[in-house]
Amino acid sequence: MEFQRERYLEALAARMHNGMIKVVTGIRRIGKSYLIFKIFREYLRRQGIDETHIIAIELDQRKNKAYRDPDKILDYIETLITDQAPYYILLDEVQMLEEFEEVLNSLLHIENADVYVTGSNSRFLSRDIITEFRGRGDEIHVYPLCFKEFMEAYEGDIYHGWAEYVTYGGLPLAATMKTEEQKIHYLSRLFEETYIRDIMERYHIEKVQELNDLINILASATGSLTNPSKIRATFKSMIQSDISLNTIRQYIEYLKDAFIVNEANRYDVKGRKYIGTPLKYYFEDVGLRNARLGFRQVEETHLMENIIYNELRLRGFQVDVGVVQKRSRNKEGGQEKKQLEIDFVANLGSKRYYIQSAFSLPDKEKEEQEKTSLLNVNDSFKKIIIVKDVIKAKHDENGIVTMSIFDFLLQENSLEI
Repeated sequence: MEFQRERYLEALAARMHNGMIKVVTGIRRIGKSYLIFKIFREYLRRQGIDETHIIAIELDQRKNKAYRDPDKILDYIETLITDQAPYYILLDEVQMLEEFEEVLNSLLHIENADVYVTGSNSRFLSRDIITEFRGRGDEIHVYPLCFKEFMEAYEGDIYHGWAEYVTYGGLPLAATMKTEEQKIHYLSRLFEETYIRDIMERYHIEKVQELNDLINILASATGSLTNPSKIRATFKSMIQSDISLNTIRQYIEYLKDAFIVNEANRYDVKGRKYIGTPLKYYFEDVGLRNARLGFRQVEETHLMENIIYNELRLRGFQVDVGVVQKRSRNKEGGQEKKQLEIDFVANLGSKRYYIQSAFSLPDKEKEEQEKTSLLNVNDSFKKIIIVKDVIKAKHDENGIVTMSIFDFLLQENSLEI
């Protein structure tokens, strides 16, 4: 089973010869090396690029150990550049290269060199190179397989595919495994032996149990409003831990930098301002989230919301949690304000969509409940409700669109329906 990752190939192709270092980021085992050394390399060949003008060095391979020395790799690359035609330099696991920042700086000064790098492990968890090369580094973030990519290689119908995807997520290797036992073991061990170990080594964390407990708390609260104070209260009541607020904040930042979790801030739609905490956390991959909880809390409602969030991010949207104020009369006849929540406010340039994730709309009351917050938004941007039911997309008299999760995920232009 092979995944073409066409979205990322297009992103790389669009950045060719832009004078910047193309930095491919993403969680471990997401297929960054495969993207560069297999998919992109084959693309260059199809474009007629001679193999002698593709300089590919996988620094984690024993045979390339000598090129982890900064002077030796620069000398080696310079000997291969023999004319003025474009050269494509592909460096994998660049964190294994000593003084890699200086090496990449030097490569930037070679006018006919186009540079692409990947990296991982405890020295390269976040946007290290993007930070180091501010203004000169161009990030291509690789996400786990989206549902559309997953289904392109899945041997079965969309319903069985959904059940598989919502449980085990979109890490490429997990998606190719044949049995549930293999998937469960792989995802569980990957979290313990790779992601957590990387964070521990990078930040010299000694209280491993507290980090593990925090991940479990965030996994249990996926899609729910929370903040460090609430999390601390959970530590005290459930785990009898006196972890500090500062430690919780730091650990959350570490998890974000490692691309394990992402956050959605609350946005006052009418006031046009961010509110601050509480906020929501979503996992980059729902399979990893489920693995943290021993696959005991596979709640489709929350996981569907997480998948919608990831899909919107994948499509390039900035995603917030919307808040609108509704005024109504209380029993005494006076005015009262009530805060209503919109699951997602998705922004991309001049585009904006208000989106509700509603697993099902079994009756009129539930339908009206989901529409209430959308109806209290007084602008002309599109308002959408996404349901698990297989339905044909429909517009109501207020212009609110209700569509199936399958149409949303499988059609690239689904938000324009």
